Amino acid sequence: MAKIRLFIDHPLAEGQAVELNPDQAHYLASVMRQGPGDEILVFNGRDGEWLARIERIAKRGGALAALRQTAPQLDPPDLWLVFAPIKKARTDFIVEKAAEMGAARILPVQTDHTNSERIRQDRLQAHAVEAAEQCGGTFVPEVGGLVPLARLLDGWDAGRRILWADEALAGPAQVLSGLPRGPWAILIGPEGGWSESERKRLSAMDCVTRIGLGPRILRADTAAVASLALWQAALGDWR
Repeated sequence: MAKIRLFIDHPLAEGQAVELNPDQAHYLASVMRQGPGDEILVFNGRDGEWLARIERIAKRGGALAALRQTAPQLDPPDLWLVFAPIKKARTDFIVEKAAEMGAARILPVQTDHTNSERIRQDRLQAHAVEAAEQCGGTFVPEVGGLVPLARLLDGWDAGRRILWADEALAGPAQVLSGLPRGPWAILIGPEGGWSESERKRLSAMDCVTRIGLGPRILRADTAAVASLALWQAALGDWR
């Protein structure tokens, strides 16, 4: 079985011809040393995973032929990760791990104490694609643009519950098995913590559940992974 996996933004079906862009052709030919006749795995986030054969390849592009489906489409639970960006490498880590662990959408937010005032949305989306390619997933979560938390909460649908990881609740990690299933969002704050006004607003929202993540205060990137693991084990598709 082919070991190379590639995300292709193109419909996939038996016999379907799939064009490669220059970056994909360079990766396959120059990095992975693949050529016509070699087989790889491809997915598009909609049609599952497919075995495909390289028909032609050159510096400026190439083409594949989809042969057969090797895995069905597996979409994640309806879980969003909402987080305040931190240092570049650690923000990259959060996006990669969220994609690996089954977040359906990733939303960076600007809080009162967020250190980063801008993000490269295209770069973070590329990290989500790479994570899905490497972990065997067939779904790539959308990475949204950076928006103020207050604006996001202004238009929040109360039908989507929020799991608020609050460092002020350091102590025994909460068990989530008694919470209702359905649409959720995990909220991770900035390195500087939450402002008093943010705490008041979140505490006043009926759809918000505060949780602690154990006896130690975790870094933001660690808190994201811990929260995703707790939610997936109790309410998601790890059950």
